[in-house]
Amino acid sequence: MTTEHEHEYVARGPRVAIRPITPADEQEWIRLVHASTELHHPWMYLPNTPVDYADFMDRIKSKETESYLICDAAGGEIVGFVNLNSIILRAFRSATLGYAAFVPYAGRGYMTEGIGLVTRYALSPQGLDLHRLEINVQPGNEASINIAKRNGYRLEGFSPDYLFIGGAWRDHERWAITTEMLAEQAK
Repeated sequence: MTTEHEHEYVARGPRVAIRPITPADEQEWIRLVHASTELHHPWMYLPNTPVDYADFMDRIKSKETESYLICDAAGGEIVGFVNLNSIILRAFRSATLGYAAFVPYAGRGYMTEGIGLVTRYALSPQGLDLHRLEINVQPGNEASINIAKRNGYRLEGFSPDYLFIGGAWRDHERWAITTEMLAEQAK
């Protein structure tokens, strides 16, 4: 089945495909965020109004951010999203990933596949040509930690009071992968 976004996909896997998020995704995004509030809290707080979504669209227009939707490959439904934040090029060629699944797709392997696609795309010369990606996860968020592990990210450290989320500074584990690690995994 070909979806209306087929031509926009930057990578495809067996069950998911990734494409840039657009202003046209606003209504579906807001509906999914509201349906997934309990799943996301206390880990993250996503734009959930038209004004917040417009602000989000403005923020991701920068050279330092890429934002993708992870979609069901068969029907095109939005499964989750991933942001590549703090993209720094030149000698560093690195970014941080933030991501979340939406109900009803959480816990079904879609995000693991989607993060794998984004990882390979971001680290490939045909994609963003980055060298290193980092995922920062709150220690109690086992689902996100498992996604990082299943995609070959290594635990590199612990950062107390790392990010301000939900009105408080939150501790985070730092998981990372490099092009060398990805190449070794492919052998």
